[in-house]
Amino acid sequence: MSTKFSTPTVADTALILVCAGNATRMGGIHKILHPLGNETVLSRSLRTFCHCKSVMELVVVGREQDREAFLTAINALSLPLSITFVAGGVTRQESVKNGFAAVSDSAEYVAVHDGARPLVHPEDIERVIHDAHVFGGATLGVPVKDTIKVVEDGLIIDTPYRPSLYITQTPQVFQRTLYAKAMQFAIDHALDFTDDCQLVEAIGHKIAMTTGRYSNLKLTTTEDFLLAEALLPQESLP
Repeated sequence: MSTKFSTPTVADTALILVCAGNATRMGGIHKILHPLGNETVLSRSLRTFCHCKSVMELVVVGREQDREAFLTAINALSLPLSITFVAGGVTRQESVKNGFAAVSDSAEYVAVHDGARPLVHPEDIERVIHDAHVFGGATLGVPVKDTIKVVEDGLIIDTPYRPSLYITQTPQVFQRTLYAKAMQFAIDHALDFTDDCQLVEAIGHKIAMTTGRYSNLKLTTTEDFLLAEALLPQESLP
């Protein structure tokens, strides 16, 4: 018997913003607290989700040693949604698990978003949340532009069919009970995933792909910051 998922009429989605990385590719610079335009990456991300009518609360997951800096930054924003800070774990999956544990009981859906993707559009967030209500789980993503090769020992062994390939982005949104079931399955079987869709796929549930925008890039290197700065004039928030 299939499970039916409804379209939201009220805010019912808790957003988990994952910001617990070590910034090893940024030379130790904490990219979430780094300036972007006239604010920080964190500020931009939080303000974006406050423009989403489906989002009821925000949970920020960061490193314990950054707690004071994050709380200071969050309190300075005076945003309309409740924002909770929790310490992350050793792995991304552990960090999301800690954030998930802090979600209010009234939340029916959870959205997991990389803190290093500050240029996501509010309307795309609403679309992926809508699709999660239809299919139980959904993620933003964009079609791959380049031809992809599978390589072993320096030799090409396969060329996947490009029209079926997507770059997975965030947010990734799931019905709360479905995500809890998947998380427990991973714990019981000592599985560790860096992608939440893969976590839910592990229990046999298919995830919808909601086509997003290429501008929803992940800030990983200093070059990414230069590109994000160039895109900011086109990605203004109200």
